[in-house]
Amino acid sequence: MSDKPISAYKASVEVPSQEQNLPGLDKKMAVPAEHSRLEYWDEKGQPYLKEYVGSEKLKGKKAIITGGDSGIGRTAAILFAREGADVTIVYLPDEEEDAKSLEAEIMKTSRKVLLIPIDLTSDGAPQKVISSHMKKFGALDILVNNASVQILSSGIEELKDENILQTFQSNIIQMIQLSREAVPHMKRGASIINTSSVVAYKGSSHLLDYSATKGAIATFTRSLATQLAPKGIRVNAVAPGLFYTPLQPASRSSDAMEGWGLGSVPLHGRVGQPAEIGEAYVLLAGPGGNYITGTVIHVNGGVHIGGA
Repeated sequence: MSDKPISAYKASVEVPSQEQNLPGLDKKMAVPAEHSRLEYWDEKGQPYLKEYVGSEKLKGKKAIITGGDSGIGRTAAILFAREGADVTIVYLPDEEEDAKSLEAEIMKTSRKVLLIPIDLTSDGAPQKVISSHMKKFGALDILVNNASVQILSSGIEELKDENILQTFQSNIIQMIQLSREAVPHMKRGASIINTSSVVAYKGSSHLLDYSATKGAIATFTRSLATQLAPKGIRVNAVAPGLFYTPLQPASRSSDAMEGWGLGSVPLHGRVGQPAEIGEAYVLLAGPGGNYITGTVIHVNGGVHIGGA
């Protein structure tokens, strides 16, 4: 694809060379990601950006979002707050800068926010998160299991045991543990939303262990949904495609990030911005998702179609 994609999202059209260390920070993205401005199209087919405006879909709800300081989790937090929810943000201590800026953003909505800097793979972390959230808010209506890590590898021979263990601990094991601690505090109408990935369906030659965990998340989602349906608690997942988040430059070389995704995505010919996936989480968290459970919503720009 020789021509630039037509988009109002600068960060998806002009993707510069950039590199970070894991876990990555929104603050250090070469071009800032868009977390709350959505792409609209005028009568001439030209794009423009407009801020997301809530309509009280989550008024009075109390939510926990892991990996909520940056990327997709940050967008979910901002949109939830604009919809009327109070939010607990769980993040790694190294991500404090992003978390603080998110706190300031949420406070503009007059909603309450609790920051919990913790490594979810550490002993007792899931229990500490739920305990702190309940002490602050007294209720738990929404759990977004979004935290994850990815470490690229050129071949299976290069996979290191410590990286495999870290990936599974960070992506699926802590998710199961946190959900286990959360469910006893949830009432009928509550919602659990897990972040899977398009690679759970189409695979990835450079992300073998990461892909495996994302497939496990999809199966965990279906299984827990079956278990909790009689209690009226919904469990769903969102499977993102290529999105411009700090996880990408923190996992790839600077050269690999230059022009990343341009021309390789069927819809719009570019990677997505976090703002473009946030409403999927709002749908599953709120009344619009009242009759949806055990489902994975695919938001991938057409890089994988047909596999659910």
